[in-house]
Amino acid sequence: MVENMRAVVISGSGVFTPPEVVTNEELVEVFNAFADKQNTLHADEIASGEWEAIPHSNEDFIFKASGIERRHVVDKTGVLDPDVMHPLLPQRSDDQPCIMAEMATDAARKAMAQAGRTADQIDAVICAASNHERAYPAIAIEVQQELGIDGFAYDMNVACSSATFGIQAAADMIRSRTADCVLIVNPEICSGHLEWRDRDCHFIFGDVATAVLLEAKDNATSADQFEVLSTRLLTQFSNNIRNNNGFLRRSRPDGLDDRRDMQFMQNGRQVFKQVVPMVSNLVIEHCKAEGLDPTALKRLWLHQANKSMNDFIGKRVMGRVPEPVEQPNVLQEYANTSSAGSIIAFSQNHDDLAPGDLGIICSFGAGYSVGNVIVKRL
Repeated sequence: MVENMRAVVISGSGVFTPPEVVTNEELVEVFNAFADKQNTLHADEIASGEWEAIPHSNEDFIFKASGIERRHVVDKTGVLDPDVMHPLLPQRSDDQPCIMAEMATDAARKAMAQAGRTADQIDAVICAASNHERAYPAIAIEVQQELGIDGFAYDMNVACSSATFGIQAAADMIRSRTADCVLIVNPEICSGHLEWRDRDCHFIFGDVATAVLLEAKDNATSADQFEVLSTRLLTQFSNNIRNNNGFLRRSRPDGLDDRRDMQFMQNGRQVFKQVVPMVSNLVIEHCKAEGLDPTALKRLWLHQANKSMNDFIGKRVMGRVPEPVEQPNVLQEYANTSSAGSIIAFSQNHDDLAPGDLGIICSFGAGYSVGNVIVKRL
């Protein structure tokens, strides 16, 4: 380690889980009702070949394609209404905390409690998420205010890799003494950008918020510490996962139309084909560059996008099929929660690790982007 560079630990983590749940059964029922309505409405065009009938969804298809059984959402009334098919979230006044800040604050307080830290001991807040509720002011600054933290705060977005990119940014601050203690929050309202009317993706996402606290190892007092041994990031441009919504939408002639590209879009087959080797190779190369045997990792906390994808990555990294405990899966309960998925897996699946055990928090997604954080249990 370079002289004067400090060791960094993750000393606390927290998860906020919205209380409302949408099961695959409920999702299939509303999607099929929507499909039937649309097919009836366009019956003549379907008969003439001018319009393609929307096929039904089913629970077996969803589970086989993703491993997802249910998902938590901030509002299910709109999602489960075939005439709406998106969450219904009342506009809050500007003097009320926004919903992302509210979710993030809950997760943050849990991480702070686990770390044994109070607001006056935290220097910075990073809100690292894939879909921010507004352009400005930064959600992170609102979280900072809600928690009573001095110092500074900012938002960042690297899609599903935001959390690991945020961890590297925080670790670098602490190593270089720009900060002593940094809070990272990952509030994700994925239900708002999902196209619930698309059979190929209507089941993918859920809502959640996670938080981790990083601090200088010499200052940490938590009984639950993981030293950040090394981080590595990689990006490569791709249009295979994209969302074209944004503040310039109204400035374009077709910007106010109900365009499909204004919500989540992906070419799933290409993503699988390209991202699996990209992630696997980065994890293996990263470990070897640090003098570590990737097969010696005790835990893989992977991004929770697709069970088959994670299974392939785990097998390539470990050289065998990982045991369920070695590669924890939270997809069945939470679905894909974008940047928060790997942090949920980490937060809920590390108590059994022994001092000295190694693990990797790995996230990947649109961009493409991949972020690794190699940690050691203290």
